[in-house]
Amino acid sequence: MAQAADIVIVGSGMGGATLAATLAPSGRRILVLERGDHLRPSAHDRDAEAIFVKGHYRPEERWLDGSGTPFSPGNYYNVGGNSKFYGAVLIRYRSEDFRPLRHMGGTTPGWPIAYEDLEPYYGKAEALYSVRGQAGEDPTEPARSTAFPFRAVPDEPAIRDLRARLKAVGLHPASLPLGVDLDRWLARAQTPWDAFPDTEGGKLDAESGGLRAALAHDNVTLRTNSRVSRLLVGPDKRVTGVELDSGEVITAKIVVLAAGAVQSAALLLASADEAHGRGLANSSDQVGRNFMNHNCSAVLALHPARRNPSVYQKTLMVNDFYLTGGPGGEPLGNIQLLGKISGPILRASSPLPGVLANWIARRSVDLYAMSEDLPNPDSRVTLRNGQIVLDWQRSNWAAHEVLVKTLKRLLRKAGYPLVLSRPFDRRTPSHQCGTARMGADPARSVVDSFGRSHDHANLFITDASVLPTSAAVNPALTIAALAIRAGEHIRRHDLAA
Repeated sequence: MAQAADIVIVGSGMGGATLAATLAPSGRRILVLERGDHLRPSAHDRDAEAIFVKGHYRPEERWLDGSGTPFSPGNYYNVGGNSKFYGAVLIRYRSEDFRPLRHMGGTTPGWPIAYEDLEPYYGKAEALYSVRGQAGEDPTEPARSTAFPFRAVPDEPAIRDLRARLKAVGLHPASLPLGVDLDRWLARAQTPWDAFPDTEGGKLDAESGGLRAALAHDNVTLRTNSRVSRLLVGPDKRVTGVELDSGEVITAKIVVLAAGAVQSAALLLASADEAHGRGLANSSDQVGRNFMNHNCSAVLALHPARRNPSVYQKTLMVNDFYLTGGPGGEPLGNIQLLGKISGPILRASSPLPGVLANWIARRSVDLYAMSEDLPNPDSRVTLRNGQIVLDWQRSNWAAHEVLVKTLKRLLRKAGYPLVLSRPFDRRTPSHQCGTARMGADPARSVVDSFGRSHDHANLFITDASVLPTSAAVNPALTIAALAIRAGEHIRRHDLAA
């Protein structure tokens, strides 16, 4: 047993890395524990066949679904977490996302904070991750007090044409806010970044953004290949430290979970003891509940006589149906571009033969339709003999079907006579969140609005598990903003003495 740090952070993804960067100037000893290792440059990191067909980077891990059937969850364990493979979209939630909102599948509960409470931290997160964007293009964009740090990533010619066509049918395409150093990314290889691993800092992910800033301070240490098996609690209900798979115990004054919505919940449940039979931080019986995973589909628009030679493509979004569009005016969701689909990517996700997949990929403009999944206490993470069980109860699917149908109709009107769509299946991790929701009532939530456990005063959670709702856009920037807000709160109230 050793007190290696004042603060231990479990997980080096977006929440853990951003928190470490926020706490680093305090001078306190901070230890970041990552169960995986660094991703390093290799022959595989820009090879679509290796990544999408052979699954080179997918861990050999099996969870159980609600029926007890094993499946590969597609999560990644490495320094930087899942952000190493993300599409680098760093978009703010809309102000309406923080309030109760009626959807086709039900009404969201709202957040214990408003958009205005988080807005300054969105700006700080955009600065930390060098976000490139353009304000004023999107009618749903919330008020902002700071400008984007950098101008938007430019459209390639085929996407400029798409933008013009979408405007011609009455839509309001806007530039995607992105954390990408385009020149650096393309210098390594001429590929998309969406779902490709970042091994040389071309994307501003949790490692190249938050963790790099944190490790510039001598008081911050990263330990890789250090898997935490459980948290330990003293008789005063304070968390005393963490135990690794190796049996090593590391004590700390403050412990932070940032292992992801599924793994953080699993750790809390696995840490059950005589005094906490349902697991830690779980007097509310909400740990593991309200799991959400966006409803998503790939939509491919083609014109047989037009090719799309784009390399990276992912620079545009449409939010005309984000707050309305349903039969009763309900929200439908977000539309954004995917990274450019190639033949190997299409073959890996469909039954199409190689020749046809290549033909489609050369001509398609590839879009991503995303709708909100609503919180449901029966959609949950549990443990069965130590194995993770993820029983995702998908919700609001009817709204997603309307979004896809609407998008396909408008794409045909915009000059793409052939439009194909395919939903992402239940095994695809599309922005997993929930499972340790924040709230003001300890009987109905796991943490407060700063991520502090209601049950254990020195335990914080700063990953996507604290999100009360999933909204319908990528959550990375919101996770980072919440982590900065939590970190500044910890510095004022827990480290001031």
